[in-house]
Amino acid sequence: MDSAKGHVAGADAKHRVRLYGLSTCGWCRDAREFLTKRGVDFDYAYVDLLEGDDLAAVVEEVKRWDPGLVFPVVVVDDAEAVVGFRPERLEEILGR
Repeated sequence: MDSAKGHVAGADAKHRVRLYGLSTCGWCRDAREFLTKRGVDFDYAYVDLLEGDDLAAVVEEVKRWDPGLVFPVVVVDDAEAVVGFRPERLEEILGR
């Protein structure tokens, strides 16, 4: 199993990308696989594996983009978020 938080190195680092998800969520796995296969450099956090202050901070960050806490949430350049697994929208934002 992956750690609660981490980084996936990719050749495409044009954008600052963060993936927030749940370790048990199939859509979250699909979003991570999508980013990885396209070589996107990104950070991730699995909210259900976090505890204490880390959990509180990440939940507040996700609520900023999606108050309903639907996962996955992919934040690009601290400017836009894609809620749910929407590959076409991710392609559009990432400029592919």
